[in-house]
Amino acid sequence: MQRKIICGVFLFLNSLLIQAQRVPVFNQIDLPHNYYYHELYLPQLTSGPSSASWTPDGKALIFSMAGSLWRQHITTDVAEQLTDGDGYDYQADVAADGKTVLFVRYDGSSMELMTLDLATGKESALTQNKSVNLEPRWSPDGKSVAFVSTMNTGHFIPHVATWDGHQLTNVMALMTDQKSEVRRYYYSAFDHGINPAWSRDGKSLYMISNHEIAHGTGDIVSMNLASKEIKTLQHEETSWRARPDPSPDGTRLVYSSYQGRNWQQLWLLPAQGGYAFPLTYGEYDNTCPRWSPDGKQIAFISNRDGNTSLWLVNAYHGGQTQLISKYFRFLQPHSPQTFQVKDENGKDMAARVSITDGREKSYAPVDSWIHSDDSSFPNQRRYEPHYFHREGMFKVHVPAGKLFIQVTKPEYEIAKVELAMPVATQVPVIITLKKLRLPPGAGTWWSGDLHVHMNYTGSYLNTPERLISQAKAENLNFIFNLIVNKEQRIPDISYFSTDPDQASTAENMILHGQEFHTSTWGHLGLLNLRDHLILPDYSGYPQTAAESLFPNNSFIIDLAHAQKALAGYVHPYEIPEIFPDQSPTMTHSLPIDAALGKVDYVELMGFSDHRATEHVWYKLLNCGIRIAAGAGTDAMANYASLRGPVGLNRVYVRGEGLLDKNKFLNSLKAGKSFVTNGPLIGLKIENASPGDSVFIYPKGQSLDYTAFLRSPYPVDHFEIVWNGEVVAKHPLTGSKKSLDAVGKVNVKGPGWLVLHTWSDSPNEDLTDIYAYASTNPVFVGSAGKKTPSKSAAEYFIKWVSRIETKARALTTWRTEDEQTSVLSDIAKAKKYYEKCAQTSTVK
Repeated sequence: MQRKIICGVFLFLNSLLIQAQRVPVFNQIDLPHNYYYHELYLPQLTSGPSSASWTPDGKALIFSMAGSLWRQHITTDVAEQLTDGDGYDYQADVAADGKTVLFVRYDGSSMELMTLDLATGKESALTQNKSVNLEPRWSPDGKSVAFVSTMNTGHFIPHVATWDGHQLTNVMALMTDQKSEVRRYYYSAFDHGINPAWSRDGKSLYMISNHEIAHGTGDIVSMNLASKEIKTLQHEETSWRARPDPSPDGTRLVYSSYQGRNWQQLWLLPAQGGYAFPLTYGEYDNTCPRWSPDGKQIAFISNRDGNTSLWLVNAYHGGQTQLISKYFRFLQPHSPQTFQVKDENGKDMAARVSITDGREKSYAPVDSWIHSDDSSFPNQRRYEPHYFHREGMFKVHVPAGKLFIQVTKPEYEIAKVELAMPVATQVPVIITLKKLRLPPGAGTWWSGDLHVHMNYTGSYLNTPERLISQAKAENLNFIFNLIVNKEQRIPDISYFSTDPDQASTAENMILHGQEFHTSTWGHLGLLNLRDHLILPDYSGYPQTAAESLFPNNSFIIDLAHAQKALAGYVHPYEIPEIFPDQSPTMTHSLPIDAALGKVDYVELMGFSDHRATEHVWYKLLNCGIRIAAGAGTDAMANYASLRGPVGLNRVYVRGEGLLDKNKFLNSLKAGKSFVTNGPLIGLKIENASPGDSVFIYPKGQSLDYTAFLRSPYPVDHFEIVWNGEVVAKHPLTGSKKSLDAVGKVNVKGPGWLVLHTWSDSPNEDLTDIYAYASTNPVFVGSAGKKTPSKSAAEYFIKWVSRIETKARALTTWRTEDEQTSVLSDIAKAKKYYEKCAQTSTVK
């Protein structure tokens, strides 16, 4: 019978997931961790330049910017638009004769290779395979093209093809679709070959290959095109943007590397292999290098000022100059239109803004960071949503025709405006945001995102000042920047402080915490460390000195608690991960540390499925374990493409007056809060609020409740939950955005009550899988002992038993004491749940 119940719940939740699943921007790519390769490898829409290519005379560069190709002479500040087609254009490569440009066009569902005739402006499609085709490069003689494609495999495989002047023929994959024997961390089990570049004699290709490589994107190699022999030139932990490029004389390669550092810089390597050395230095990223035809300069992309920018470095003396675009020659007329965001009192506001035209193409100020959602809504729109953050008045160059403006700010109604352009440019378009009206007595609240990464190897370079501006636009009071590694880098390590960041303001506070990485046991959030970061901040990395799965999370939590920090489990669960009978990878150790009383909070909302995590959280509560629900977006705040923005998933605690981190953290741990990705909710049981307790008669009694909802998005369900079971439902009608509810629940304690609200399907205005909010529990006490749920205890016994089997079978422990320590924690947790099952009077 229990098996049937579990399967029934699984089918229900799986059905929910299917309904709520947004579509990845490129669902034809069969790789894990799409939010990494999407940002770090695929070209992104930015207002600044990217992926430049020299003209053969060395006098100009052709580059992508704001979704179009542009040409600019290196002695001027005028950028000339070359493409304005039905898509976003990237990764230009100019033929040796200077007549034709290869480039990539993103059409909303795939990336296809295109050519541009510079004399006539005619564009032609080279591929129409509905795959992701990118990084095209002309052969020196202009008769062949090298590129990377996912066609037929879903993996990044290098190809070469013949160009007959009109189309590609003789398309050939240079690698087989091969599954590697090595265990990888964050990378696909299948080998890839990326970043192709032709040798100067056209007989070989340089590229990055990760054949049998565990970490990073692979080695720098050369492939002889006749024999297919591969020679390793440089063995190091490369990045998606290494992009080796040979010098015109064929003796050297320039590439981008973070070798032993936190930021990518340009390095030089002998073309036949040898010792590399850096050409540039800095605490920022320099990427995408291309030699000038005379070999004297290298063009590259830098994010030293935050946004992307185009620079030149002299290959002989290292002097650098920026190629700045001040004036723009558009193919079609554009008008500089001014916009202004205000509140209902006429005061300028910071907010999230989206501007699109009739083709659904996006526009932004030239100095704004453009962000995009990491998923799309193909039934509603062609492209994934794009947006930028601005405060008050700003100017955007927009084409003639219809414009659609959307302004979003949490706790406010979404504003949508449609314009016919051009309008009088001297008159600003004013967009007014209206506050969501909470019921009387709702009180004042502080909002916090428990899981943000200020920098995580993205397109942009973030700073505390920029992060504060992002938080201001998103109406976020507390920002917990969790310092963490990306491969061997820890980009924000220099910002660690035990005090609030100096960039903090009266309304927005940055607190630098830590995320501890161990995929086997689950990732931890460590908030308010009072002495130092715990280093290395990971374990269980194969083929490294940290391959052992010790320290385990229990050990790390003890270290954090010794520093008076809070410790929580972050971005916990997707649907397939929450059933010990079904999931062969169920080694996540939340149930162990929860049973040991070590966990201060769990991200009920995060980069995961909220209702899947809810399912596990309810079972923990039903085992008598009080763990507060928190929320963290896991926003990579310097990404151009992200699940975000900052503050998408947030926790609200009651707060008045000056921001106080200790009051916030104490309320978080006590569960005096609710979590949400937009809907604002409230619950009172008698006079008790979430985190409080009420006491009832041993035989049970009826409890009065009041609840409310105010949401910028429609929701489908508004429910009161008692010990994991829905005991009261309130239908939502009309806009389904507002509700005031009263009622009674008959309960027999002990137990707990929560209010949650959620939607069956995604909403194109919400960059999350579906709308969701939940309070923390109001606990209901009664005379007598606790009566945990037997089924919940048995659920965790299976879970912990699976972990025990894994721990006993591992061969990567450094010492017997490490294994013994972990097995001791497992045994204690298992004993706790066994006692719960034995003493329970509740099924």
